[in-house]
Amino acid sequence: MEKIKKIFTNIRVIILLVALVMAIVAIQPSFGRDGVAIRTVIANSSAALGGVQSPSPTARPMSRELIMSINGQQIKNSEDYFNFTASLVPNQSLAVKTNKGSYVLRAHPLLQVTFLNATEFVEVNETIESNESINGTLVSVNTTVTRQVEQQKKHVEVIGVEDLGLRVYDAPQNNLQLGLDLQGGTRVLLEPLEPLNKEDFDSLLENMKQRLNVYGLSDLVVREASDLSGNAFILVEIAGANEGEVNDLLAKQGKFEAKIGNATVFVGGKDITYVCRNPSCSYAIDPRRGCGQSGDQHFCSFAFSISMTPEAAQRQAALTNSLQVITGTGNNNRYLSKPLDLYLDDVLVDSLQISADLKGKPVTEIEISGSGSGASQRDAAVDSAKNMKRLQTILITGSLPVKLKIVRAETISPLLGKEFGKNAVLVGIVAILTVAAVLFVRYRKLAVTIPMVFTMMSEIILLLGLAALIGWQLDLVAIAGIIVAIGTGVDDQIVITEELLGNSQTALDWKERFKRAFFIIMAAYFCTVVAMVPLLFAGAGLLKMFAITTIAGVTFGVFLTRSAYAAIVTVLIKE
Repeated sequence: MEKIKKIFTNIRVIILLVALVMAIVAIQPSFGRDGVAIRTVIANSSAALGGVQSPSPTARPMSRELIMSINGQQIKNSEDYFNFTASLVPNQSLAVKTNKGSYVLRAHPLLQVTFLNATEFVEVNETIESNESINGTLVSVNTTVTRQVEQQKKHVEVIGVEDLGLRVYDAPQNNLQLGLDLQGGTRVLLEPLEPLNKEDFDSLLENMKQRLNVYGLSDLVVREASDLSGNAFILVEIAGANEGEVNDLLAKQGKFEAKIGNATVFVGGKDITYVCRNPSCSYAIDPRRGCGQSGDQHFCSFAFSISMTPEAAQRQAALTNSLQVITGTGNNNRYLSKPLDLYLDDVLVDSLQISADLKGKPVTEIEISGSGSGASQRDAAVDSAKNMKRLQTILITGSLPVKLKIVRAETISPLLGKEFGKNAVLVGIVAILTVAAVLFVRYRKLAVTIPMVFTMMSEIILLLGLAALIGWQLDLVAIAGIIVAIGTGVDDQIVITEELLGNSQTALDWKERFKRAFFIIMAAYFCTVVAMVPLLFAGAGLLKMFAITTIAGVTFGVFLTRSAYAAIVTVLIKE
């Protein structure tokens, strides 16, 4: 009892215990939580319209809103959620209960398309009023007449159910934020093809963030990175996204131009004041043009309205004023001699005939159209909706300042990420047990082995607590840094133990042994830190977390855990 009292009254041990308590509070471990956490809410989706708020990407995991039930059915995990949403039918009403409130959502159709087919004749009953003379008296007589009227057939087709707009994952059990390696997602490393100054580079980063947010990808990291040669890169990490979506939005500059002949009428971004994205003026399938088939390929056309600046409208008026009016089939089909050509990244994507009514008029509202294709009509309709969404995003955000080259792109599935996480924990436990066994075989003293294991566990808890507190994302690289830090800690503890297990027992010898041990430890500490500094910039920043975690780990060890270990072992084995 006397030794235990000495240990827990030692100032070094007290400081370590206080730090451990603070780390555990920051981690906030909780086990057995049910529900699914909302990762992000897609703009203009059913969830967004129902009032569900998208959490901040930097929000602590334990503070995120959890979906507990839908229509009274308990949602325990993401599998329950996806199984429920897979069975939704169009226009179904959903009562969603979370740990922060309740919402009513509606499962909107993915696409509700009205197709105009061939004409048909239908019988219509009409009442005709006439005046007749009966017995010399003029009276009004109603007569019912049946006649055939020609009208166009309409066919309304509902294609699937629209995504509710919720990106979810299993309820977090602590405040540790997992990186893409452990939760799944897409990581893309991009390089500008032209050198940029600091101001232009910051503008590029903001434009990319805005483009990804407008598209609906909000749980993301977009940051600058560089290598040891001074080359500038952009690292984009998006949880839950696929590589195709990211490449479509970022690999191309997204320069949108509308031209009449060789003259530019307007460009995306600065000349656009409004882009319609609601069903009243945005059609994933244009009911006037619908869908068609050419060979084995199906095609569907989309259309949406936009508003231009007055300056762009004046340019259009000036360019159309000199064009000739052409009369097509039918007297009412009159258009101008040159079309409005739409270019995306200098590639012609569509040409629109300009109505003769717009000749010389500064019209600020026009309609943009395009198309999608697929092996079936449904695939073509979905592709049309996707292309429309991407074009709307580019028109809103404008083009990127420069073209970007994809240096590296990788996508990790959520299931694979979970396996990585389980394996990392398993390997860590096996490593700790193996080190403990080797130490026990070497020293044959529990008074040495148990404090060493406690010190290793303390360093892990402190690192995880720091990661939870400041929002570090733990990925495989960071875990490797933790392992390196723990390994150097074991080396330092062995140095301390070897010095303390000498034959001399005088007080002077103990102090001298401490000084020698910590001189070696401090020398190793500074060597490790210096070795890690280049890794902060190597590999375009992909090794940054390894370097930061290693430096933080050895710093905790030198100034907290290893001095406490020395105090504990001194009390246990000094006599």
